[in-house]
Amino acid sequence: MAGHSKWANIKHKKAAQDAKRGKIFTRLIKEITIAARLGGGDPGSNPRLRLAIDKAYDQNMPKDNVERAIKRGCGELEGVNYEEIRYEGYGVSGAAIMVDCMTDNRTRTVAAVRHAFSKHGGNLGTDGSVAYLFKHCGQLLFAPGTNETELLEAALEAGADDILSHEDGSMEVVTDPAVFSAVRNKLEQAGFKAELTEVTWRPENEVALDGDEAVKMQKLLDALEEIDDVQDVYTTAVIDA
Repeated sequence: MAGHSKWANIKHKKAAQDAKRGKIFTRLIKEITIAARLGGGDPGSNPRLRLAIDKAYDQNMPKDNVERAIKRGCGELEGVNYEEIRYEGYGVSGAAIMVDCMTDNRTRTVAAVRHAFSKHGGNLGTDGSVAYLFKHCGQLLFAPGTNETELLEAALEAGADDILSHEDGSMEVVTDPAVFSAVRNKLEQAGFKAELTEVTWRPENEVALDGDEAVKMQKLLDALEEIDDVQDVYTTAVIDA
């Protein structure tokens, strides 16, 4: 999309994540616990757990924390019983927002999410109201200046679904979630280290925002991110940096 920088937005996202490292640990522990509870404690046979562990180690989480979270998920240690909930709605200029939560108190969580939407000019929608606007996939973003031809060849050989070139010079590799870790590992072995790697809900179409609209939308997204029960926030909005 003309006029916005994928790379600038990613750098902003990474800076925001780094500023909230303590909260990231909490979110990752919840994800590991849920993944182990649903699919078992062996990351070799539980792709969701393998991905959660990889993310935890990427954030330099101590191994003991990871192992305790797995044991809690498998029932070997006592812990809070979390459930997963997704909320969907709209922000500024009709940009779609999807909010994934893990909570031990559904009433508390929906109240906090609804308050954030209403306070910052958004609207909480019904289940399924915006989910169809996103695609579940693995995403790897490479810095401007990456050799496009070599990355394309390596990504296709590794099993990627798509390779996208952005106007700012950055490159994006898209994968099926099931093979995300394998593709990432193969690309790293080939000498390509992504600046951002995640399994995410990628918008099929984006809504570019700037000026006052961008400011308002960022406030809404920040308010949702600050809710303790929120794990991830996805949006079709692209905020010009």
